[in-house]
Amino acid sequence: MAGLFTLHLSSCKKELLFSKNHLTFSVDTVLFDTVFTTIGTTTKRFKIYNNANRPVKIDEIVLAGGKTSAYRVNLDGESGTDFKNIVLPAEDSLFMFVEATLGETSASTPFIITDSVLFKSNGKTQSVKLAAWGRNAHFYNDTIVSGVWTNDKPHVIYNLALVDSLSSLTIQEGTEIYMHKGAMLYVKSAQLIIDGSYNNKVTIQGDRLEPFYADVKGQYYGIYLDHALESTIDNAVIKNGTVGVHIYDDHPTNTNRTLTITNTEISNHSSYGIFNYSGGSIMGENLNIHNNSIYAYILLEGGSHNFRHSQFLSYGSEGNQPAVAIKNYFTRSDGVTYIGDVGEGAFYNSIIDGPGEFQVGYDTLTNNGTVSISMEYNTNLIRQKTPFNGSSFVTNLWNKNIQYENVSENKFIIKPNTPGHEQGNASLTLTPALLSRDIDGKNRSSVPDIGAFSVD
Repeated sequence: MAGLFTLHLSSCKKELLFSKNHLTFSVDTVLFDTVFTTIGTTTKRFKIYNNANRPVKIDEIVLAGGKTSAYRVNLDGESGTDFKNIVLPAEDSLFMFVEATLGETSASTPFIITDSVLFKSNGKTQSVKLAAWGRNAHFYNDTIVSGVWTNDKPHVIYNLALVDSLSSLTIQEGTEIYMHKGAMLYVKSAQLIIDGSYNNKVTIQGDRLEPFYADVKGQYYGIYLDHALESTIDNAVIKNGTVGVHIYDDHPTNTNRTLTITNTEISNHSSYGIFNYSGGSIMGENLNIHNNSIYAYILLEGGSHNFRHSQFLSYGSEGNQPAVAIKNYFTRSDGVTYIGDVGEGAFYNSIIDGPGEFQVGYDTLTNNGTVSISMEYNTNLIRQKTPFNGSSFVTNLWNKNIQYENVSENKFIIKPNTPGHEQGNASLTLTPALLSRDIDGKNRSSVPDIGAFSVD
């Protein structure tokens, strides 16, 4: 590859014999996938070739939009908008790097911003086009939020969007939420209502929209419910963070669950799908939690949960981690080991599965009988090399060959006439009107399938 060579000719030296050929390029258009306004794109590059056996003199390379362009270019390490008298040696090439930052507009739908780079040599002007799709958004950066987030434009969070004490935030169906690196939606002694629908789910993911980031874990932190008022998440897709939902304790005024979460997929997080810490109370129905690096669900230092028609899958985890981990004690930074009750520990009509032999892990202390550990597993599909025994485990199907549509494509719907199909217990539905439909809104039969999906 040639270095950037600006032409300086001297009358006392022999002039270079330049080729009359024209340039060629590795692409005719540099296209950026959708990017939010005010957020810079990743850097893309293309190559400029001289295929001739003599040097080519490039009289000028110009960013057509000049200094007001949404694009920035760099020619072999030198930034600018206008480069003159460049010599490209024979059978050599140059790199040009391109970035873009799109300004805000009034558009509520995606729009395209174009420009071009012009190359003038041998009496001819050639060009490489530049194009980027942009979207306007609502932006939050260490912002206190409440009220209603509408679905008119995406919502982008930097650092923190805080729902503060005794306030409430409702998120409408179809709302798209994008979080920057390390960002979280933090609900502190307040209420969160995510109100999606079967056909118009709320989506929560990282703010990098390039295809490379489509399945990259750990792009942001997640949703953090800190002593939250009674909150609900319905019909959401939460992906590519560190923790899907992190619950810390319960609010002292709550008479119902800290969180009721339904019809929701939580996937591809670098730590946990759901992290229930130190006393949170969860009701979960029609959940599909998969491909998280450590656990699909972890309860630590006490709490309670009741899960129905859900699936906790350790496919995509690092090593042979179990899908579900229950540990009711934890030694905090003050050196004290805190022990909590597991007030309710129910799994009904659910799947707990993964590639490892042990998909449920318990590590509990009873503190000489002063701490209670509740567990109830009824009519589940569970992979566990050594099945649990006792009255807390009823009608479970252990270590069956569960057949999903396609594990590699994350299609965790069991196949007809395989384990779990029409083997659920209809009497275990706590809210029959809701659980008569699966995670996608499809009607269940009178003998339901185990898991979040109803199978044809």
